[in-house]
Amino acid sequence: MKRRRQVEDKLAAGPEWNNIGLVFASPVGRPVDGTWTTKRFHRALDQAALPRIRIHDLRHTAATHLLRRGVHPKVVQELLGHSTISLTLDTYSHVAPALHAEVATHMQTLFNSGH
Repeated sequence: MKRRRQVEDKLAAGPEWNNIGLVFASPVGRPVDGTWTTKRFHRALDQAALPRIRIHDLRHTAATHLLRRGVHPKVVQELLGHSTISLTLDTYSHVAPALHAEVATHMQTLFNSGH
C-alpha cells in the first residue's frame, strides 16, 4: 500500500520529486518530518486506546525483547546500527539479570542430566 501511494506521489510531484531512495518519504520524496510522524503515531495510539510513548521506545522495546529471546548481541548491535558491541551491551544492561537467570537454569539442567 505504501509503495503504491509513493508511486502516486511521485507521479503527482513530477519534476519536484526528490528521488533519494527513501522508503518513507514526503509527497515530494524528501525525508518525512519527525513532528508529522510523531503526530500520526500518537493519533494511532489514541485510536487504539494505548498509552502514548515515543517512537524511539519501539526501538528500545524491540532490542530488549530480542536480547531476552536469546538473539546474539552482535546481531542486535548491527540491527540498531550501534558503532560498538559495548554500546549495545551497556545500553541494554537491564536485560542482563534475566539472562543470568537463564544461564543458571541451563547450568542446573546440565548438571542434573549428568553431562
